[in-house]
Amino acid sequence: MIVFFLALLGAVIGAVTARKRNGKPADIAQYAAGYAIAFAIVGLLATTLVHRMAI
Repeated sequence: MIVFFLALLGAVIGAVTARKRNGKPADIAQYAAGYAIAFAIVGLLATTLVHRMAI
């Protein structure tokens, strides 16, 4: 659940960042995808840590 939330948050942040930099639609999509992947990796690590602590 953490992974999906952070991936969505990253996509929104990436899209807003590209839009602020006057990016074209392809730029906005690329930033959104890049940020979503990066945030999803952080979410995966967070999920793993939470799961390990629960055991």
